Amino acid sequence: MSFSGLIVQLLNGLAAASSLFLVAAGLSLIFGVTRIVNFAHGSFFMVGIYIAYTLVDRLGGSLGFWPALVLAAIAVGVLGAIVEVLLLRRIYKAPELFQLLATFALVLVIKDAVLWLWGPDELLGPRARGLRGSVEILGRQFPSYDLFLIAVGPVVLGLVWLLLTRTRFGTLVRAATQDREMVSALGVNQAWLFTAVFALGALLAGLGGALQLPREPATLELDLHTIGAAFVIVVVGGMGSLPGAYLAALLVAELKAICIWLGVVDVFGISVSFSKLTLMVDFLVMAAVLVWRPWGLLGKPQAPSRYVGTPEAPLRQPGRTAIAVAALLGLVLVAVPLLTEASSYTTVLLIDLLIAALFATSLHFIMGPAGMHSFGHAAYFGLGAYGAALLVRSVGMPMELALLVAPLVAAVGAFVYGWFAVRLSGVYLAMLTLAFAQITWAITYQWDSFTGGSNGLTGVWPSALFADKRMYYWLTLALVGLGIWWLRRVLFSPFGYALRAGRDSMLRADAIGIDVKRMQWVAFIVAGAVGGLAGALFAFSKGSISPESLNVTKSIDGLVMVLLGGIQTLAGPVVGAVTFTWLHDTVARNTDYWRAVLGGTILLLVLLFPQGIAGFAKQLFDRKTTP
Repeated sequence: MSFSGLIVQLLNGLAAASSLFLVAAGLSLIFGVTRIVNFAHGSFFMVGIYIAYTLVDRLGGSLGFWPALVLAAIAVGVLGAIVEVLLLRRIYKAPELFQLLATFALVLVIKDAVLWLWGPDELLGPRARGLRGSVEILGRQFPSYDLFLIAVGPVVLGLVWLLLTRTRFGTLVRAATQDREMVSALGVNQAWLFTAVFALGALLAGLGGALQLPREPATLELDLHTIGAAFVIVVVGGMGSLPGAYLAALLVAELKAICIWLGVVDVFGISVSFSKLTLMVDFLVMAAVLVWRPWGLLGKPQAPSRYVGTPEAPLRQPGRTAIAVAALLGLVLVAVPLLTEASSYTTVLLIDLLIAALFATSLHFIMGPAGMHSFGHAAYFGLGAYGAALLVRSVGMPMELALLVAPLVAAVGAFVYGWFAVRLSGVYLAMLTLAFAQITWAITYQWDSFTGGSNGLTGVWPSALFADKRMYYWLTLALVGLGIWWLRRVLFSPFGYALRAGRDSMLRADAIGIDVKRMQWVAFIVAGAVGGLAGALFAFSKGSISPESLNVTKSIDGLVMVLLGGIQTLAGPVVGAVTFTWLHDTVARNTDYWRAVLGGTILLLVLLFPQGIAGFAKQLFDRKTTP
């Protein structure tokens, strides 16, 4: 560690902050006006760097480099406008979570479109025209292009600030951020205002991607990696605050730079690798800020939308017909393995479907009846899976006992995380759960001596009694059935009624003596324990477990399952889990572009059945039975 090294790392942090800010600024603008948490924003960043690569190649690296970057940003802005007009404009009045589902489906479609156009290989662009060299700073060489990037962030911040404060368009944008319904009532064409803002946000993301062309290769993984970082910046800075986004980008980027500079340090005789903290320092910052200041560093509480969705009917106990159908379905599921071979693919797929159904049902428990959005439910799935694997491998515990203890490990995680999470609401609660999940993933990913690190743990097989796939299937069916049945019993207990009362009207529930936050905290623990059981069953079904089970993509899968089936019905998570898992498996086995097909199917279902598949079926049934 040296002073000159620190200065160079801090300058690297400033350059990285500018890139983060460009993406986060667009995301912040879009959310501030449209209230859409745009999961596809990282895809615009990815498309920007790919288009810039093509344009530089076509226009020539000498004279066409800088025009290519500008043209790439404009092209992404046009793409954003097209997406807003054709898709998002149709779902502005849909619940927030369904908007999120639509933008996630868009991520899948765009990823495969990029794969089709540019192929799977990494593409590294040329060095920047006129800035290919370096300058000497305190005896160390620093790239000239990075100095240019350091200046880009404040310049863009200044230009966007002037646009928002010195133009009529900016006045309308700021007014829509505060009260978009009132802007529409005053005669402003809200639809085109939304389109312009979305295009501007996409343009900033595309510019951020294009400017990265000389610094990093274009890859298909940039979308989710970028959107995760952008969410952190926007939430830490405050949703809708551009200065807050820049401040947050500086804070996160500089902390990462300092961690890299520190490297491995001996603290009281213990070697601490600060460089490994770079995987989770941004999520640590987000968790700390949200606990200390729930609206972000420079953010303000958002004005509630006046849009009111369809009133949600009370949950009702299943009637005789529903019980008969469930019993018949159970008998069919019990009999299916008898009609197939012991280790047939059908049996393996059915085990996956059952585990997915239990995982989705546990997530639905806190999203539907409890009304809490969670983007990090994979943490409990992974804790249960790793808990079971470590208990069997390290302690020598029998599988049967591990299946009972592993959910308790997940419940402990939910106990700790839920205590902080229930103090927030809406998108901030969701982001805090995401932060906790990513911190858990980073620890698991890097703790080689305990969790196996990136390689995970292998040799986690069922006991001799359940070594046969059919026997393990019946065990899974029994435990999944018990888990879903128990959650249903909890929902129709006094606790469940109190939980839904707090969801529907926190003030009224508090007035009659219900401790809403305490109820929500217990709901987190219950859902975490059942999610942990799903993870434990998954570990033994595959014989191994890896950090991917805790990654953000696993949490997103759970969200998609719940929303696809319908959040307002008890059967929704099961229907959604089976539909999503079956579609994923079927499409992936039949085409290389399975993401586009899966994403297109989800988009179609969202547009046709905004209440979910099970919700639509329930609606049809109610219409036919109502005189």
